[in-house]
Amino acid sequence: MKIGLAMGGGDKETPKQLVDRIVQAEAAGFPSVWLANIFSLDALTVLALAGERTKTVELGTAVVPTYPRHPHALAQQAATVNAACGGRLALGLGRSHQMVIENMFGIPYDKPITHMREYLTVVRDLTQKGSCAVDGKMYKVNASLSVSGSGPFPILIGALMPKMLEVCGELCDGTLTWMSGPVHIEKNIVPVLHDAAKRAGRPVPRVIASLPLSITSDPDGAKAFAAKAFQIYGMLPVYRACLDAEGAEGPADLALVGDEATVRKGLERLAAAGATDFYGAIFPTPNDDSSTKRTMDFLASLGGRI
Repeated sequence: MKIGLAMGGGDKETPKQLVDRIVQAEAAGFPSVWLANIFSLDALTVLALAGERTKTVELGTAVVPTYPRHPHALAQQAATVNAACGGRLALGLGRSHQMVIENMFGIPYDKPITHMREYLTVVRDLTQKGSCAVDGKMYKVNASLSVSGSGPFPILIGALMPKMLEVCGELCDGTLTWMSGPVHIEKNIVPVLHDAAKRAGRPVPRVIASLPLSITSDPDGAKAFAAKAFQIYGMLPVYRACLDAEGAEGPADLALVGDEATVRKGLERLAAAGATDFYGAIFPTPNDDSSTKRTMDFLASLGGRI
């Protein structure tokens, strides 16, 4: 299982500061960095900047919401970023959540499975074939795209439940999970994803897992912090289903917390469950000033794989 880092999503970093951290992650040997795209910096723009200052690290989005962006516009932007970073983009897409798309953005959250299938078809055909002809229920796109210096790149989606996993296995290069523990991954994600890919005659997709983690001498304090910091994910329906599959009361129960040996065992359980990649969402333990550096040093010591 490859070990990468989660970054972005906060409102206190400038683009330069985030790019600096990506450069440092590459220098430390991390094979991949995955940027959130929530309510602050635009992940694809930051990755284009990071591509100019890095050489080997995979640069991924986890994830760009689909509903607010037309698939042709997104394909054009992603292909441009891929060209800027020398072919190292991994495009992670997701539906987001009804409360965000409808309540905040005022966009109908209609037919999410149909929406994602058609959206992916447009993006994939444009970036892999240079043209698309989609006459769907939600998108009717007959257009071309040519971005010099780009080429095909991995397209992934945040798929956690059966119907979306089937779409993922048929059309994508993998799924990006969040708040999914080893039980949910092994029993509910891997079998559905692999079966869908096999039926479609496609390669086995990646399962890219992510959980909060903190290596600390104060695990109780870390758990208490995680319970508050990640509380919202226990309220969103899709993540609630993932937590229930794990028998977890809340997100803090899935956080990888404790000393190096404890966190290593947690990572090994994810790998054994079928996760091909992990991107660690490091969070600070309030009463342990060394926790962030200690966690980063431990992950770096793994040499990019466990």
